Amino acid sequence: MTLPHAYILSAEYQTSIPLEDRLISYSQTRKATEAICAPLENEDYVIQSMSDVSPPKWHLAHVTWFFETFVLMPFLSSYRPFDPAYDHLFNSYYETHGKPFPRPDRGLLARPTVQEIYRYRHFVDEAMRRLLQSSMGVDQDEIQRRVTLGINHEQQHQELLLMDIQHIFARNPLAPTYRSGLTASAGARSQPLQWHRYPEGMRTVGHKTDNFSFALDNESPHHQEYVAAFQLANRPVSNREFMTFIADGGYLQTELWLSDGWNLLQQEGWQAPLYWEKTDEGWHQRTLGGRQPIEPEAPVCHISFYEADAYASWAGARLPTEAEWEVAAQDLPIKGNFLETDWLRPVPASARSETGYPLQMFGDVWEWTGSAYRPYPGFKPLAGSLGEYNGKFMSGQMVLRGGCCATPEAHIRATYRNFFPPHARWAFSGFRLAKED
Repeated sequence: MTLPHAYILSAEYQTSIPLEDRLISYSQTRKATEAICAPLENEDYVIQSMSDVSPPKWHLAHVTWFFETFVLMPFLSSYRPFDPAYDHLFNSYYETHGKPFPRPDRGLLARPTVQEIYRYRHFVDEAMRRLLQSSMGVDQDEIQRRVTLGINHEQQHQELLLMDIQHIFARNPLAPTYRSGLTASAGARSQPLQWHRYPEGMRTVGHKTDNFSFALDNESPHHQEYVAAFQLANRPVSNREFMTFIADGGYLQTELWLSDGWNLLQQEGWQAPLYWEKTDEGWHQRTLGGRQPIEPEAPVCHISFYEADAYASWAGARLPTEAEWEVAAQDLPIKGNFLETDWLRPVPASARSETGYPLQMFGDVWEWTGSAYRPYPGFKPLAGSLGEYNGKFMSGQMVLRGGCCATPEAHIRATYRNFFPPHARWAFSGFRLAKED
């Protein structure tokens, strides 16, 4: 799972944001997180449905801990921690900072209560207001960098919150609904599957540090790669197409699967994507809007890398490399079905207005690529605790691109490298096909 703890921020941009805008952006982000949690009951906040899922109240506390630990403690001399014990409870993976509380045990924390966590958030918010309304002195560039990092970190946890809430609710036999009114776009049709050709050549990929924007350290350095001629599908694989794969025995044909994927399929009994259920009325799925009929033309979602790779083999194609994906996406506008659209599920391309070709490169579903998550040539992690996260996870993960229906739109860019282990299915993950030209 990716957590954006190491952002690059150009020096010019650090000092160009007006003081009041910093506070507005911070406040809006904090309110958006609490709005995501507003439909929850107190009992929902404490559930941990598997070790990869964190209870919602832990998310609320952890993103607050980030601001307290990396902004307030170093730069607001009058600040005292809300509760010193929280430094252990809500540290995620920062081994260089301290000893984190074990991730699989987060669901055992009945205390602090939900109300206490909200008091913690508001306590830190008040302190952040004092800091951001001050001149910030000689440290203002570093404070700006860390505040921006914290805002992006909390935006990413907004997506994680929705992922985890969906998994928590899906494990409940009562099939509870997170929010009513989150329905399918009835009657929408997807675009016919077509192929777009890209010529061979040296291509520039990765984030440019001089373009006044933010990026994870793993998106750099900006560099050139040779990319052979290839073709890319104009849209992600749809639910209807994946149903055909299932009906043709795709989950039964060992020759389609990587060895690790086949072994996992046997162990877990996979027969369909996560949250799919076969009923007398046909296929249904557990969504944030409750149990609903599957929308055939929407991009298939909650797919592991292994399932995506098996489908590609069945279809006589393959998954694109992340360089191919970026070549296709780098000149397209970042528009699509994001968190702000408020569908909170993938929808067919025809359900909204979209420009650019190919379609749905951004939003709807994170797209598995065929690329392992490894450093770019010349990669150097940031120094200190804030640079700890990305580099040490560059093993055993696969890269996904493009954002999803739960990603804040301002959080994504063409160079963004998300990563998950190949077995992960609870993310909003899908895929599109590629092939040689």
